[in-house]
Amino acid sequence: MATTSTLRPRIGPRRAARSRARFDIRKIPASLHLWHLTSLDAPTVAVVWTLAFAWAAHLRLPIWLPVVIALAAWSAYIGDRLLDARNARTPLRARHLFHWEHRRIFLPIAVAAALIGLALVLHSMPSSARGRNSFLAAAALVYFTSVHSPWRVARPKLGLRLPKEFLVGVIFTLACATPTWARIPGHRLSLYAPIVIFIALAWLNCHAIEAWESDTAVQRAPIVRLAAILAVSAALIAIVAASLHDPRSAALLAAATLSAAMLAMLDRYRLALAPVTLRAAADLVLLVPAALLAIR
Repeated sequence: MATTSTLRPRIGPRRAARSRARFDIRKIPASLHLWHLTSLDAPTVAVVWTLAFAWAAHLRLPIWLPVVIALAAWSAYIGDRLLDARNARTPLRARHLFHWEHRRIFLPIAVAAALIGLALVLHSMPSSARGRNSFLAAAALVYFTSVHSPWRVARPKLGLRLPKEFLVGVIFTLACATPTWARIPGHRLSLYAPIVIFIALAWLNCHAIEAWESDTAVQRAPIVRLAAILAVSAALIAIVAASLHDPRSAALLAAATLSAAMLAMLDRYRLALAPVTLRAAADLVLLVPAALLAIR
């Protein structure tokens, strides 16, 4: 019988070094950090969620739609981070400093992304659909202006004040779901539950990031408890959807369950992770629905 050494293929030292470098786990955080620091995390999640909603409805979207959503999300997030860095009303994080340091690159990219997205909308989107989508665009613009306007004035305290994290979750999720919603007017019932759950998931993502990055001495929000409630709720609704013979909605809700559980895990081990890694991972766990897109 041949020995192990004779059965092992001979690999030169240079090839072995390249092989080790190719699978070096230490390179993963660096790539993850760059994905986050360049604001590519938000458009990636937006495209995955947009395609996932369409997948759940047995719908294939035209390619220009996810492209427009990706460009709109990228330009909005670049603008948000540049304005945050310029106004410095909140503690600056690595993403703000990175954007401000490379503002001469990011600003033209944001403008170009917005113009290309607008051109695609004018060229490809039917005029009847522009009215529906203009509502979301107006809502996003109002939110963006209220957060970054230099003419901030004191507003009267109202009985009900919606947190900005919740507003971001609503606008982001509806922007991803609207292309599918508009194309299945007679079969929308199966989309209600996934939309509500994904709004909650987007809110939890923003809420967790806000809690992790908060420098105040207030009691930290119970992210693990909130994530557990969301995960259990999504799992139960997924079981109901499966019992009603809607396996795709059930699968999408199961993906949301796993994302919520992973957010809880991140919160549990948040102190063991670098701030940039934790922030990037918070968006990475939202990509679980991408696994469904391989299923036809």
